Amino acid sequence: MEIRDAQDSDLPELLSIYNDVIATSTAVFTTAPVTLADRREWWQARIALGYPVLVAVDRSTVVGFASFGDFRAWPGYRYTVEHSVHVRADLRGKGIGTHLIQTLIDKARQAGKHVMVAGIDAANSGSIRLHERLGFERVGYLPEVGCKFGRWLDLVLLQHRLNAVDRPPA
Repeated sequence: MEIRDAQDSDLPELLSIYNDVIATSTAVFTTAPVTLADRREWWQARIALGYPVLVAVDRSTVVGFASFGDFRAWPGYRYTVEHSVHVRADLRGKGIGTHLIQTLIDKARQAGKHVMVAGIDAANSGSIRLHERLGFERVGYLPEVGCKFGRWLDLVLLQHRLNAVDRPPA
């Protein structure tokens, strides 16, 4: 398996994974499928901001993707990013997410980021365990802040301190 920067030609497979996540899980708190044009705009916006969009490729097939972006828009949060990672349903639990997140962590450090945040459906124990194994710590629990499939969803916030800098740059 190879982890590399996404290319325009990867977007249809990336879209397929994302729309399956939307349709079948609570990993994303949205219900409407996105179009190829939507994903292309998202990809281009991330790249324009200098943020990575990574794909995991196995035998020339995209099997997962990951990215990070601004945690919040205000300048005081400029050293904090929030990430997302999605793996094709039939390949979850095989280490693909681990490799994608580890690569994102490296890229965030290289970009001078201080903290990476994950927001995960509280019922998604597999994703929470994965993040904890990679050094993320639970820092928040927000009950009933989302809804999907006719039920309220709780959100767990986890964070990973990427560097040991005590004081931010001036």
